[in-house]
Order: sequence, then C-alpha cells, then structure tokens
Amino acid sequence: MQQQQLIGYAVTTVVVVALLAFRLRRMSQLRRLRLETLWIVPAIYLIFAGVMFYQFPPTAIGWAISAAALLAGAAIGWQRGKMMQIHVDPETHVLNQKASPAAMIFIVVLIAVRMSAKTILASGVGTGFHISAMLVTDVLIALALGLFATTRLEMFLRARQMLDQVRGARA
Repeated sequence: MQQQQLIGYAVTTVVVVALLAFRLRRMSQLRRLRLETLWIVPAIYLIFAGVMFYQFPPTAIGWAISAAALLAGAAIGWQRGKMMQIHVDPETHVLNQKASPAAMIFIVVLIAVRMSAKTILASGVGTGFHISAMLVTDVLIALALGLFATTRLEMFLRARQMLDQVRGARA
C-alpha cells in the first residue's frame, strides 16, 4: 500500500512539473485581455461554491472560518492580480496581459499547502484537533472564491484605469 501511494505521488509530481514547465514557457507571451469576460470564472466558481455550501452547509464555526478564508483569499487575490502585467496598445487601445511567474508560483504554493493539509488529515494527525475534511474543503472553497474574484476585480479596475488614461491622452 505504501509503495502504491509513493508511485501515485511520483506520477502526480511529474505531471504537475510538466504542466508548470509548459505553462511557464507560455507565460512570456502576451495574451489578449477582454474586460467583458473577466467576470465569467468568478461567476462559475461562485455557483460552484454556492452549491457546495447549500448541499453541505458548515456549522456556525465553519461559517466563521470560511468567511475568514474568503477575506484572506480576497487579500491574496488582490496581490496576485497586481502581479499580472497589463499592457495597452496606445494606437488601437487593445488590452494584453502577461501572467507573472510569481503569480504562478503563488498558486503552486497554495496547491502544495492544500495537498499537505489533505495528507495530514488522511494520516490522522489532525484528529487531535478535531478538524473535519468538510471544514477543510469549505475553507479552501471560500479561499479560492475570494482569490479568483479579487484577482480579476483588481485586473479589471487597473486595466480600465489604464484605458481611460490612454484615451484621455489622445483627446
């Protein structure tokens, strides 16, 4: 059983490293940023989070911890959004973005923390603290919702301000 678990971790690690290498290589390219579509990912995730919280409502303390996680995710997401590079073509006013490698590393760290928490809970170490897997899931859902929403909100506000500045300079 232990050997199968190690093989699973090894395969997961190889896949994640390959995907990250591919993603980091593509990060150096500018991609079109469409302000009108920035709301889609947060809206989809909000629906997902709403369904999860409706189907499996947390306890009162779970709601409080999830709310704190939402706020923490919002703060982290705002910082992640600030790491994204946004460029405006002065002639065409086309917006482009270039993802920051720091933002990608940041997400990888969050995934590592999540996997570590899952491993700790599965091993039974967290049982002394009476931490339920559902509470951890609720906290991570709230954290991700805050992160996704405010990353895109920060990018939207900054890109709009940059567009207004370029348009004002042309007038």
